[in-house]
Amino acid sequence: MTDRLALADLNPLGFGAASIGNLYRQVSDRQAHEALQAAWDGGIRYFDTAPHYGLGLSERRLGAFLREQPRERFVLSTKVGRLLVENPDFRGGRDLAHDFDVPDDLVRVFDPSEAGIRRSIEESLDRLGLDRIDIAYLHDPDVYDLERGLGEGLPALARLRDEGLVGRIGVGVNDAAVAARAVREADLDVVMVAGRCSLLRPHGFDELAPECAARGTRIVAASPFNSGLLATRRPAPGALYDYRPAGAELIGRVEKIAQLCESFGVDLPTAALQFPLQIPQVVSVTVGTARAEAVDENLARMAAEIPAQLWEQLRTLDEEVVS
Repeated sequence: MTDRLALADLNPLGFGAASIGNLYRQVSDRQAHEALQAAWDGGIRYFDTAPHYGLGLSERRLGAFLREQPRERFVLSTKVGRLLVENPDFRGGRDLAHDFDVPDDLVRVFDPSEAGIRRSIEESLDRLGLDRIDIAYLHDPDVYDLERGLGEGLPALARLRDEGLVGRIGVGVNDAAVAARAVREADLDVVMVAGRCSLLRPHGFDELAPECAARGTRIVAASPFNSGLLATRRPAPGALYDYRPAGAELIGRVEKIAQLCESFGVDLPTAALQFPLQIPQVVSVTVGTARAEAVDENLARMAAEIPAQLWEQLRTLDEEVVS
């Protein structure tokens, strides 16, 4: 089967817009715009968002920026499966239970039905202020109801693609096995998997990649820093792993990986960022940040040369650590 998603369609480095939806902390409109401007100025043309991110704040901020750019020059993805509805119990609280520092005046409702997905696309377009969505991912079906999500949501997305309402379709999940199953059961263009292919999970796509290769489906690898643990030269105090504080044993493993990288003149975040691209089916690595300086750092990391011997020794180190 030929690839439906050409390599040229997506940047090797994409911009993940969860952070500009106030992930973990409040971010001003100016900070969000500066981060997006740094991404654009650095040549990034793939932007990913979701209604889930900041209860729509991410989509609104991203749309405000992208409306200033030529529509044919960027690829936009968002997600479906979670509708945002009015919170009947709103009392001035914050959405911190979901890690977003925004008012919890809305709640997320799982709805993978065709009607729900059509409504989700329409509401996302309204928040974005744009005329179309290039990629629509079914978001976290395994978090709610996997069977219903895949059984209803993916056929519904396929019909929307056939109608031209969205360009390409896929799933966005944190579980590579779920993504592999979705690829087997549906005609998907691309899958986004967060945090499952990294220096700490070098074999995370061993099942997924062959399934994608057989069907011409491409992979977007999100969260290559595993929520921050791999984002600094050495593990920072209180660093997060999969959205929670990392344990001492894991930090010790990262120290060994960092030392090996440094012996080749490569820092840990640079190796972490480029690692997923060693898999041929991976067309883009998306990273989220609300800091313009961090965008510039990641652009430089993606452009850095890494010796092939480092990748070989990282695999050997992984075998030693795991055994």
